[in-house]
Amino acid sequence: MDFTFNLYSIVLILFGTATLLLSYYIYRKEGGAVRFFGIMMFSSAIWSFAYGFELASTTIEQAKLWISIEYIGISLLPLSWLLFCLKLSGKDHWYQNKINMFILIATAVIPILMVWTNDYHHLHFKSYHMDTTGDFPMVALEMGPSFWIFTLYFYLLLATGSYLLIITFRKSDPIYKSQNYSIIIAAFIPWITNITYFLGFRPFGQLDITPFAFIITVFLISIAIYRFKLFDILPVAREKVLELMQDGFVILDSKNRVIDYNSSFRRYLSDIKKSKIIGTQIEALFPDHKKLAALIKERQSGKIELKIENHNGSFELEAEIRTLNENQLKLNSEAVIIKLQDLTTLRKEALRSKSQTTELQQLNQLKDRVFSIIAHDLRGPLVNLGEILKMTSDDVITIEEFKTLSPTLSRDILYTTELLDNILHWSRSQLKGYGIDRDFFDLKNILVNEINYHLPAAEAKNIRIIQDVFPGEMVYADRLMIQIVVRNILNNAIKFCNENCEIHITAVYKNGFIELRIEDNGVGMSEIALQKIHNGDNISTRGTMNEKGTGLGLVICKEFMEKNDGKLIVRSELGKGSSFCIYLPVDLK
Repeated sequence: MDFTFNLYSIVLILFGTATLLLSYYIYRKEGGAVRFFGIMMFSSAIWSFAYGFELASTTIEQAKLWISIEYIGISLLPLSWLLFCLKLSGKDHWYQNKINMFILIATAVIPILMVWTNDYHHLHFKSYHMDTTGDFPMVALEMGPSFWIFTLYFYLLLATGSYLLIITFRKSDPIYKSQNYSIIIAAFIPWITNITYFLGFRPFGQLDITPFAFIITVFLISIAIYRFKLFDILPVAREKVLELMQDGFVILDSKNRVIDYNSSFRRYLSDIKKSKIIGTQIEALFPDHKKLAALIKERQSGKIELKIENHNGSFELEAEIRTLNENQLKLNSEAVIIKLQDLTTLRKEALRSKSQTTELQQLNQLKDRVFSIIAHDLRGPLVNLGEILKMTSDDVITIEEFKTLSPTLSRDILYTTELLDNILHWSRSQLKGYGIDRDFFDLKNILVNEINYHLPAAEAKNIRIIQDVFPGEMVYADRLMIQIVVRNILNNAIKFCNENCEIHITAVYKNGFIELRIEDNGVGMSEIALQKIHNGDNISTRGTMNEKGTGLGLVICKEFMEKNDGKLIVRSELGKGSSFCIYLPVDLK
């Protein structure tokens, strides 16, 4: 090949070679947006390097070869610029879509193919010829329709990337101004030079100075990367971090005007447009909080609690104020940072945690009581029964003596059976994932069955059970649970009744519930015992005929009623008897 090198070609070749080597170094060493910048440098290097040899060519055939190579860089340059800007502005999800990426690559490859096959269709360049009127030969081109379509595509990608940069840096803090200016200025240099070239302003004849402009662009962005630490302090990264924070953040300037904030901060404002927040005085945003305004005005760091109500709800906030001076920020004025932490959720969680702790303590006490009963009360009757049976088998006691002991054994067995029932039902209700099987059923059927079950114990003490519940009183609850509740309360009433007492059972409709009332005129309960029942504590007291109690019955009844959206109310007076009011829902809630 025959070359006649001139100053412009030498400059382009030298800078193109240096840029090519630097692009390889950056691509290998860095990642993220810097890697796309490396590809952009590579594209600019190809364009500059090939254009330098085109300017040094003496024949049209040789120049056409270098133009074909140039278009590799020319076509890749706007694509790499767009990818660089997308990554820098945090919009990289767009090109991660395979279809979008395929379209971008295809639009970059088509112009290259159009140039390489131009001799067959002349759609990109209508004609070539060497212009020798200048200081050195240069190719003069007559543009075809494909060229203008590509030019429009070229400008579109440059414009899109520049727009992304502008909106990304628009709200950036002053700390980013050095890198912002260098990037924005660098983006517009090729625009201006290329537009002036097509408008006919050509001080160097046919010489296209756009590659020189891209060399300047690459140089300025390189300064932003390594001098101003462009990718060490990314505004988009800072914005993502702020937006992910649950606490509200707002930054004020020296005149107490809002210069930055995150989305969480907007929740605590009244109905105000997003565009009106920046530049607004903090006193205007929180007009009812004079103490906050005073602390900010006096530049006092500290914490203060705020109560705010707006269309988003009611909030209890803790505002932490931090004042930063120009030495800390490297700015020419001081600023105030306010962090707003929502105490509403924290306090709700604290109350929930306290409630759970109390409930856990109660369950733990009940568990200890259950184990104590199992270890003592449950084991004792079984041991006694075993010993008496062994003595009977060994003829240590006679049949007549066994018959004398049998009433006591019968009471022990009945107590043990009831105790086991209560323990098993309570344990089952505490299992994780255990649900209740609610359905409609006739209350009278359960009452009749339970009264028949307790008649032998009632007749032994000559107690009358008077039941006055009409058939068809339908309730909506877990049938087994209500059966256990009624059984325990009836058993409790019989246990604490003297001979010749009466137990009355009635049911009436009240405010969406059936009130089942079981009343007796037995010994009643003291105020202390009644208070323990209301608090959910388990108590154990022997009956009028020394019947033992488990201490679990009423605890289970209260818990089962709550699970069925009902309630249990106990009223009692010592020496006058007790009244148990069971409220059962009659429909779905």
